[in-house]
Amino acid sequence: MTESPQSTTMNIASTPAVQAATAAAQGPTSDALNILVLKKALNQQAVAAATLIQSLPPVPALATSGSVGTRLNTFA
Repeated sequence: MTESPQSTTMNIASTPAVQAATAAAQGPTSDALNILVLKKALNQQAVAAATLIQSLPPVPALATSGSVGTRLNTFA
């Protein structure tokens, strides 16, 4: 009696080594994308902060004469 060779197929997609290699290959791309998103968020915050600073009213001039705002009383 002759035995026919059985064809077996091995699925390597679920092995830990393949999963680790896939994760390592996606790591640099994911890191670059995360850095890009972070830079965009920081730029948007910088624009928002600059807009808020520009919207502040001008600083009033200090008093140069009179008794209000020109003298400092100190007690020791």
